[in-house]
This record gives sequence, C-alpha cells and structure tokens, in this order.
Amino acid sequence: MSHAVLELLQQVMSSPWLYLALFGLALLDGFFPVVPAETSVITAGVFAATGQTNLALVIVVAALGAFAGDHISYALGRKAGGRIRQRKAFVWARDTLAERGGLVLVVARYIPGGRTATTLTMGAVRYPLRSFTFFDAIAAVSWGVYSGLIGFFGGMAFEQDPIKGLLLGLGIALSITAIVEVVRWARKRRATKASPQRLPVDTSV
Repeated sequence: MSHAVLELLQQVMSSPWLYLALFGLALLDGFFPVVPAETSVITAGVFAATGQTNLALVIVVAALGAFAGDHISYALGRKAGGRIRQRKAFVWARDTLAERGGLVLVVARYIPGGRTATTLTMGAVRYPLRSFTFFDAIAAVSWGVYSGLIGFFGGMAFEQDPIKGLLLGLGIALSITAIVEVVRWARKRRATKASPQRLPVDTSV
C-alpha cells in the first residue's frame, strides 16, 4: 500500500503542472480553507530533499498563491461588509485587529480558520489596502518558507523513505499548530481572570 502511495506521489511531484497546482491550492486556501494547501506544500518540500522538486520554486509559488488568495478574501470581505459582522470568527478577528493591528494577519496565518476570518474582517472594516498588502506579504512569505522547510527537513531526515519524511513534516506542523492554540488559550484564560469583575450597581440610593 505504501509503495503504491509513494509511486503516486512521485508521479505527481514530477509533473510539470505541480507548481501551477501548488499556486492554485494556496490561492483557494485563502478563502476556502478546507483546501489542503499546507499539506501539499509540505509534501513538495519533502520531495525537494530527494531532488524531485525545486525547494525555492515551491516556496515562491506557495507564497504567491497565498498572497493572491488573501487579497481575494479581502475583496470578498469588503463586498460582504455587514453580513459577516456578527459572526463569532469575525468578532474575534475584529477585536484582535484592534489590539494588534496588521500584525494579526501574520499571526493568524498559523491559526486554523484564523487567516480567512482575519482577511475577511480586514476587508469588511475597510482596513487600508496598502497596509494589508504589506503585512500579507510578510505572512505569505513566512508561511511559504515555513511549510516548504518543514517538508524539506522531514525529507532530509528520511531521504530513503519519503513517506516517513512526509509523516514527520506533517507531525511537526500539527505540533506547532497545537502549541500555538494552547498558548492562545492560556493567554485568553489569563486575561479573563485578570480582568476586574463588574460589581452590581447599587440602585437603592
């Protein structure tokens, strides 16, 4: 079974359409987050360790696709406006945006579902496009480098067995995501405990 999977992956990785597919998946992931863009980039990074793909090109097309997809999401947010203002993810992104500014876009890139909520929100609140583009460029490039290198180092660790390298790369990515979520939860809980409790208003006077 693993041999058949490996052969299929090798065929895909050697396809001349690979880089266009990576671009398209990263683009779609910007506003349709169920697309396995990160997994695809990590996989391509694994096979870069064996020389079947070009790591630099994998990173570049992934970053460009993510950058384009985020701008489509931003445009959708501008168009939708008030229709998404009361959604839970929108409220989280709006509050975080008010607290951290454009840097939230970089942070949200590594939070499941957070990126799309943030890009839609920034469009809906009419966040300046120039500033959005600046921070999104940082976010897209960092994500491309992160995903590509995780796969590459996983492939280097198991150069003779790319399947194990892929599993290692995906395991690292999931672990990092879990750590980010735990830290975010702990900080939120600490902030909730630190906030002063509202005292009841004395209406007897």
